[in-house]
Amino acid sequence: MPLADHLSGIVHEATQAEGTGFDLTVDSIHAVTAPGAIDFGGGELEAAETTALDTVKNEPDDDYGWWTLSPGTYLVTYNESLDTDEPVVLQPRDELVERGASHPTLHVSELPRVPLSVPEAGLHLKENARVSTLVDDA
Repeated sequence: MPLADHLSGIVHEATQAEGTGFDLTVDSIHAVTAPGAIDFGGGELEAAETTALDTVKNEPDDDYGWWTLSPGTYLVTYNESLDTDEPVVLQPRDELVERGASHPTLHVSELPRVPLSVPEAGLHLKENARVSTLVDDA
């Protein structure tokens, strides 16, 4: 299954499709500011409160800014949207893992916000950075 056929919001297809799978890019980063709740039956399910983090441009005329993330867990929202009946694997890119950050590997048919774990040293992350890869599960 060509993954690009099931994606919208692609930033630059030639770059995102150049490796194995299809890379996903960061649209926004959210800090979890208040806890959510999960119960057995779902009747008391409550979303966690989150706040979108702002980016900072290194130079005023830069097209894109950077998030400077302190150690902790954040939620990533992607530029891309996925729509498929066949689940695919969502995994962190090697470039993310090699900097001490990561997110869980998931089997998805649409893209949720994904928890991003940032190491003790922190992480500088640029808008539209490729942080995850979708791989056909077949």
